[in-house]
Amino acid sequence: MSLKSERRGIHVDQSELLCKKGCGYYGNPAWQGFCSKCWREEYHKARQKQIQEDWELAERLQREEEEAFASSHSTQGAQSLTFSKFEEKKTNEKTRKVTTVKKFFSASSRTGAKKAEIQEAKAPSPSIHRQASIETDRVSKEFIEFLKTYHKPGQDIYKQCKMFLEAMHHKRELSIEEQSECAQDFYQNVAEKLQTRWKVSPERVEKAMDQIEKYIMTRLYKYVFCPETTDDEKKDLVVQKRIRALHWVTPQMLCVPVNEEIPEVSDMVVKAITDIIEMDSKRVPRDKLACITKCSKHIFNAIKITKNEPASADDFLPTLIYIVLKGNPPRLQSNIQYITRFCNPSRLMTGEDGYYFTNLCCAVAFIEKLDAQSLNLSQEDFDRYMSGQTSPKKQESENWSPDVCLGVKQMYKNLDLLSQLNERQERIVSEAKKLERDLIDWTDGITKEVQDIVEKYPLEIKPKNQALAAIDSENVENDKLPPPLQPQVYAG
Repeated sequence: MSLKSERRGIHVDQSELLCKKGCGYYGNPAWQGFCSKCWREEYHKARQKQIQEDWELAERLQREEEEAFASSHSTQGAQSLTFSKFEEKKTNEKTRKVTTVKKFFSASSRTGAKKAEIQEAKAPSPSIHRQASIETDRVSKEFIEFLKTYHKPGQDIYKQCKMFLEAMHHKRELSIEEQSECAQDFYQNVAEKLQTRWKVSPERVEKAMDQIEKYIMTRLYKYVFCPETTDDEKKDLVVQKRIRALHWVTPQMLCVPVNEEIPEVSDMVVKAITDIIEMDSKRVPRDKLACITKCSKHIFNAIKITKNEPASADDFLPTLIYIVLKGNPPRLQSNIQYITRFCNPSRLMTGEDGYYFTNLCCAVAFIEKLDAQSLNLSQEDFDRYMSGQTSPKKQESENWSPDVCLGVKQMYKNLDLLSQLNERQERIVSEAKKLERDLIDWTDGITKEVQDIVEKYPLEIKPKNQALAAIDSENVENDKLPPPLQPQVYAG
């Protein structure tokens, strides 16, 4: 017997309001007659089924694309596609695959709000819609594969990353410091959300943050690394010029406990220089930090082999300075600024990566302020080394061993001749400048003497006298003249 109750004069069959699944709770017409708990279970099952189907479709399309691409390189036959048809098919399949991948992470529901989210997720983003490089495609695929292990949190992470990239596109007019703050806030918000909302373990949170940083910074690298709105490039040139001027610095001056005559140590030094140079080729801040870490470990190994004991921090920093001077890494300041601005802060504040990065920053600061006192040299020797007049690495001829190659001896003799010619050239330039100053002083002296004479004996130019009037000209003053003389005739 069904229970009936009267609400506002309308008889309602209570059995029709119960959950369709038969759990005993009341259902909701908006949830198609299920209660909230059963609706979530049904939605989750349907969602998982849809996810599985989408990925199967994506994998099938990927296989078909690879088979079509392979068949295009085989011998042309009757059954092979023409080039134009193959390109058309490849483009269509690629479009379908991208749509499928977006569909996997886009929210799906039978309600109006969920459908709106699907349409928004499928719409192409104008900010990141560009020709992706091979590395960007590879990183995107790795990121999607990684998020598959996180299930529901992975969908939310992908959505948040897409929204962040879209927001950064509209913030390119902001200063690099403001863009850095946005990135750091994004890292913090995602990490907190994974820990508090999704209850992800700290180890998995760290792995997720590394993948998130790799995904977003690979796409933002060309816009935020050494931007034109900063003076990073100018600082790079200053540091590079400074390191080139310090090419003469020897390990002994820096108290570096490394003996490069040992083959193993020499190999470690070469590897350390290679790693620090390779840092510039990486896009992700974490990968740049990894290069610094590998370089530092090679340095520790070189010190350990030389001293036959573990290296200390006092030995590490001078050796790192020497490696930087010897390698002269490209765009050193830009890489340091890029890591500082956009690296996951947890990596810079903790762990060996942060320690080695701090030492690299100290090494660069030391190089920028390096002077004679830092190397225990006199100021005169330091200035001569910096100007290139001489080098502390040059050997004297009497100290050469008999086994030294004749070509090396001749090279040093030529260097001595060049040094003498350089000194003569400098003397000639100095005398020419002195002669030029003397000529300028002589000209100024003559000019001053002339001015003094002109002031002492000024030249006075009198006006021209008025012309005398002609005798027969009309002159009003003729009446005042005496009468003309009369000629007198003498009889005789």
